[in-house]
Amino acid sequence: MFSIFKRSKEQTSARELKKYYKTVEQINKLEAIYSPMSDDELRNMTFTFKERLENGEQLNDIIPDAFAVVREASKRVLNMRHFDVQLIGGLVLTEGNIAEMPTGEGKTLVASLPSYVRALEGKGVHVITVNDYLAKRDFELIGQIHRFLGLTVGLNVPMMEPTAKKEAYNADITYGVGTEFGFDYLRDNMAHTIGDKVQRPYHFAIIDEVDSVLIDEAKTPLIIAGKMGANEELHRIAAMLAKRFKPEEDYDFDDETKATSLTDQGIEKVEAAFGIDNLYDLDHQTLYHYVIQAVRAHVMFELDVDYIVRDDKIELVDMFTGRIMEGRSLSDGLHQAIEAKEGVTITEENKAQAQVTIQNYFRMYPKLSGMTGTAKTQEKEILEVYGMRVIQIPTNRPRRRVDQPDLVFEKIEQKYEYVAQEALRRHEKGQPVLIGTTSILQSEKVASYLKKYGLDFQLLNAKTVEQEVELISEAGQKSRITVATNMAGRGTDIVLGDGVEELGGLFVIGTEKHESRRVDNQLRGRSGRQGDLGESQFILSLEDDMFKRFAKDDVEKFRKKMTTNDIGVVQNKEVTELIERTQRIVEGAHFSMREYNLKLDDVINDQRRIVYDLRDKVLKNEDIIPLLIRMMYETVDFAVRENAPEDKDVIEWDFDKMEKTVNSLFIEPVIVNRDETKVKNLLDAMDPPVKQLKAVIESFEENEQIMSVIPKVMLSYIDHMWVKHLEQMAHLKEGIGLRHYQQEDPMRIYQREGLELFGKNYQELRRTIVEELVAFMKNITMNVEE
Repeated sequence: MFSIFKRSKEQTSARELKKYYKTVEQINKLEAIYSPMSDDELRNMTFTFKERLENGEQLNDIIPDAFAVVREASKRVLNMRHFDVQLIGGLVLTEGNIAEMPTGEGKTLVASLPSYVRALEGKGVHVITVNDYLAKRDFELIGQIHRFLGLTVGLNVPMMEPTAKKEAYNADITYGVGTEFGFDYLRDNMAHTIGDKVQRPYHFAIIDEVDSVLIDEAKTPLIIAGKMGANEELHRIAAMLAKRFKPEEDYDFDDETKATSLTDQGIEKVEAAFGIDNLYDLDHQTLYHYVIQAVRAHVMFELDVDYIVRDDKIELVDMFTGRIMEGRSLSDGLHQAIEAKEGVTITEENKAQAQVTIQNYFRMYPKLSGMTGTAKTQEKEILEVYGMRVIQIPTNRPRRRVDQPDLVFEKIEQKYEYVAQEALRRHEKGQPVLIGTTSILQSEKVASYLKKYGLDFQLLNAKTVEQEVELISEAGQKSRITVATNMAGRGTDIVLGDGVEELGGLFVIGTEKHESRRVDNQLRGRSGRQGDLGESQFILSLEDDMFKRFAKDDVEKFRKKMTTNDIGVVQNKEVTELIERTQRIVEGAHFSMREYNLKLDDVINDQRRIVYDLRDKVLKNEDIIPLLIRMMYETVDFAVRENAPEDKDVIEWDFDKMEKTVNSLFIEPVIVNRDETKVKNLLDAMDPPVKQLKAVIESFEENEQIMSVIPKVMLSYIDHMWVKHLEQMAHLKEGIGLRHYQQEDPMRIYQREGLELFGKNYQELRRTIVEELVAFMKNITMNVEE
């Protein structure tokens, strides 16, 4: 395994690719067999392959033939024939790995191969893209190949009716956006009848732009929240307080990990403002929550970078794509804290009802695969978390793009000035220019410098998302200048206009290094597709955001020996090492954050599985009576052992509480013997009333009325318990950072206390369900007797 990590920075070796080339030779030889076939004969191959699999043949046995059939179908339907390197990409995906293929190599067509092969197993294939536009495009385009070969194809996008969603999931191949698949999983586990569920068991997924989906988006969990009223006044006061707070005096904020905490002085200010003695008292947990969220809103979120204000609303911006995240809001009162900060109307708070991290969602697929232009730098993480290798696929034609060395200026104004002048120089000779930025704010800054030189340009940011794909696709036309966030229009090819090749192709300028080298490589990859000529260069400054946040001290040290030329360009060669080291630090910090969040979610993940399994049993009406009887036994056993712990003296046993708990369940009241000294004897004394209660629960089966009520009661209490538990876990997570003084790893505290909390809540759930149903049965009995 360590040799794999070591190799992750290198190119995939020719030896590794050899096995794929052998299979490609087989596929190419089969072309002579499938080309003469009629459309019907070709289509019938799908049934032949399915039969072979049903008769015990392995998937590997049919791959060469299946690939040859897809290639032939593609030639007929789309007039597109897979290149050999696209076949290699398809083989890598079929075995459950990542195919790294540069921009313009036709990844969309590659996905047609593994999706067909794995769909033959009859368990469904999910093809996941980064946005609705690409999902619809691939469904319509590549779907034609699969429909021609007799497979069904579905599209899963937001706002669909449940019946349409179910139909999409039941198709052989389903296209859609990753987050929507995840939200459907959560919604399915909130369903009130088994018929409301839309998904079937997971089988195989192909993720386009896999690094974006599994790494960039993995920082934020998927959360379905229910609305509840916010304490507007408290939000406004907390926002005012946060604005007056001074960094390092009143609060500490770690730029790298985004961890935020109050200092002793900050705590005193809050206590004085609200007239309380101890902010960390359990009674003041809610107040602490509001204040810390106000501080986070103040220091972590910047206007026109992380969000925009439009129509009296806060609209979040996806930092990787620069797009508005329509309808998305931050949970846990953080969104309302930003609203209070900006003085807009405060909306209702989102309270988590269900949640899952991107990592834990995709790890539910038995087999995952993915495609991207850039993943090798992150292979270690991808292998550790998802078990996928990254295989670099050779280009169909040799790459002719020239990547110029970075140009680093001392001051940020010098950088923007040079970017505008360089754009002007290229524009005058007719060469198209694409300028990549890391935020909306930065793209508007670049635009202001271009205007100074009277240049016409297309500005793409979250505010012009409707035209994004069209404008990106036209960025290769003669004399065109396009300013865009680095990830805008990802998945859209930039085709060069007439005469542009002779001018050197598309010139890409990066105005700031991204926090991940992958995103820099994606920006470069906009130019030089399919062997086109092209050029790229990053034009930076030592005042860029990345240096300010992650390398302040290093830059100060570097400045002491720095030399610049007359326009402010840094001449020292060591500046390259400074850039690379800073990016490595940032990537490491982000990886640590994702790893930490995943460990936190792993605690909830185990609990989620228990709750969702219980829900499923209830929905399917599986062994409900035995389940209730088991709950009853566990509740009585717990009531005795919790109140009479064997490791404590009998004097400390709580006989009153024990008696009260068991009598809330039993038909006839019992009196617990206060002189008893053995737990076994206490449990034996419970035996007669337990048997009586068991008989009552067994009699439920003969009562149609109660059998119709049981699932509803159980689901209601399960869901209520889960929402309450998620909120408690969120507050527990918020507070563990304050527990360093205990000289114990906060993660261990979270795991231990999270387990205790779940045990307590789960036991309360069992007791409440049994208690409620017994009371309901008593009620029915009394009404019948009357």
